[in-house]
Amino acid sequence: MKKKVIFLGGPTASGKSALALALAEQARGVIINADSMQVYDALRIITARPSVEDEARVPHVLYGYRPASPACSAADWAADATRAIDEADLPIVTGGTGLYFRTLIDGISPIPDIPDAIRADIRSRMELEGAFALHRELDARDPIIAARLEPGDSQRIARALEVLTATGRPLSDWQREPNQGGLRNRTDLDLVCLALTPPRAELYERCDRRLALMMSEGGGLAEIKALMAQNLDPALPVMKALGVPEFIRHLSGNLSYEDALTFGQTATRQYAKRQLTWFRNQFSDWVSGDAQHLESFMAEIYSFIRF
Repeated sequence: MKKKVIFLGGPTASGKSALALALAEQARGVIINADSMQVYDALRIITARPSVEDEARVPHVLYGYRPASPACSAADWAADATRAIDEADLPIVTGGTGLYFRTLIDGISPIPDIPDAIRADIRSRMELEGAFALHRELDARDPIIAARLEPGDSQRIARALEVLTATGRPLSDWQREPNQGGLRNRTDLDLVCLALTPPRAELYERCDRRLALMMSEGGGLAEIKALMAQNLDPALPVMKALGVPEFIRHLSGNLSYEDALTFGQTATRQYAKRQLTWFRNQFSDWVSGDAQHLESFMAEIYSFIRF
């Protein structure tokens, strides 16, 4: 009999965690994180990781299991998630990072590992010369990828130059190769994919309310202060988590609390909108609906899991 694997995706504040928890309790599942910010140990509150109490109710894996630096790539996470899926009787993979889901399900380009020496050299150049200078170099050597990246996107610019230096081939060339791996190609797994896509107005209201509560009552400011104390590279993903840039400016004395909250809420709504678009367009074959709608399918999903 094939192992059942449940995928539960959707935008931030859509109710994924609560639905995954209910499903895991009913079906004795293991919840596997698929949120690119919740993999880091530095920001439990601001990234809305499951609470300690929820984590005690059912097994949760790949939450807060990596330090804030270095960055965790989609390929890194997919390898970890594949192992977690193989170890669980009923894996429930939940999160909002579409690239994580796509990499895990459909595989990734067969790019060789980058030698540590090349990686260190490119990162050192990034610190000394800056992202804009390296973006100009990338534009001369791989204009296809350079056109897709913002000139200040230091992480992705460095990655593209590392691949080019290590392999002699542009990243855009590698991305045209057929993907390798991916759970969709495994004959021992039966995948069911669900996407929470609540009405936009309702989702935006949830986003605004949650960030306000995090910062006023939930300890979000203290968490960001602790993050600032680590003196991390501002280009790291964890430094760009929703609400973090705005409240770093507030804590540095450059923005009022009210403006930081307003800007943070705006950024969160914009991100939620992009996630909704991603799940509706990129995962059109997934069963979709709002949380209330999908909860009505619990009995049906449970039947799928059992039989």
